[in-house]
Amino acid sequence: MNTTTGRRLTAAALTVVALATATTACSSGGSTSAKSDDGTYTVWDPYPQFAKDSAWVKLLDGCGSKAGVKIKRTAFDTSDLTNKALLAAQQDNSPDVLIVDNPVVSTLAEAGVLTTTDDNKVDTSKVEPNLLAAGQSDGKTYGTPIGANTLALYYNKDVLKAAGVDIASIKDWPSLTAALDKVKKAGKKGITFSAIGTEEGSFQFLPWFWGSGAKLTRLDSQQGVSALSLWTGWLKKGYAPNSVINNTQTTSWQEFASGDYAFAENGTWQLANAEKAGFDYGVLPIPGASGGNAAAPTGGELVTVPVQGDTGRYATAQKLVTCLTSADNLYNTDTTLSYVAPTSVVRDKQVAADAKLKPWAEAVTSARGRTSGDLGTKYPKISEQLWKAVQSALSGAKSPQDALATAQSAVK
Repeated sequence: MNTTTGRRLTAAALTVVALATATTACSSGGSTSAKSDDGTYTVWDPYPQFAKDSAWVKLLDGCGSKAGVKIKRTAFDTSDLTNKALLAAQQDNSPDVLIVDNPVVSTLAEAGVLTTTDDNKVDTSKVEPNLLAAGQSDGKTYGTPIGANTLALYYNKDVLKAAGVDIASIKDWPSLTAALDKVKKAGKKGITFSAIGTEEGSFQFLPWFWGSGAKLTRLDSQQGVSALSLWTGWLKKGYAPNSVINNTQTTSWQEFASGDYAFAENGTWQLANAEKAGFDYGVLPIPGASGGNAAAPTGGELVTVPVQGDTGRYATAQKLVTCLTSADNLYNTDTTLSYVAPTSVVRDKQVAADAKLKPWAEAVTSARGRTSGDLGTKYPKISEQLWKAVQSALSGAKSPQDALATAQSAVK
């Protein structure tokens, strides 16, 4: 890979923060400088929730010991990590291993921040192709997934039973809408989701958009309009609350946790909260318009190896990445992160240990990277126009057709 240090970052790289989800930033220790004493390798990750005594940090230290080096780990929130990585690359001060949110990989790759797996020799042969695609750009692979999360429909079994809805009958959009109608007539609430005007809103709309057969390169296609019409129709008929326009995935979950809703679109990260909800729940992969499982967007991070002025560091960095993503370590890490493993062997082990993960495993195998299909750095602009269209249609300002037509024109 031909790169230069002190490189000028692309405009797309500087606007990538639009993809980030805001959380609280913190560091697990010391300076954020990536350069360190001889025998010390640096790892940056987006897991500030894990303290020095956590299983995650112990794993990092263990992988370091196995490679014969010490690990200096720094944790940032997602948006801060991206910005720090871009700035560090300009200064030839990148970490040896960078764990980063998957939609950001293509932007960092285009900016010349990351090495390819051909260069760093990280083996990705056992990773599911649809998950690996989130780390690919222009035919090259820039990282390997540490795990994946995605979206599905949580459902309240008591609400559905009272409404006379058999969950097995829900196979496509018409049968789901029919179930929502029964729930409303039974005096309960239908479905809640997040349609906020941020990446979260796009993230939650994508399964319905893709489930219609639409493509992100043509936002105003007939299929895309049908997906947005589905959501607007639910609001007009009272199957979904008007609050979805401002809902984050957290506030949407809080509505579902009240026990009044039949369904909630949300992710694997809510599993622990689901266990505490106080009612019997299930999980259903989001159905496609005419049946089958819709492709939901992949969440989760990729482990990457940034470009170094001292290329002799790559061999040890490769050992660290291999250790972090080995079968044994993936199982423990993905369980801790509430992620589904990116390899079939580890995923099967997860499902065998916890049958409730089965629908999530199915959803992940159908999932799709937001930057897949060589969208790369085009995705942030497309996503912004998509969430604006969703907001416009749900608020009644424009029809689904007009909202998506405006979005498509803006993307062009």
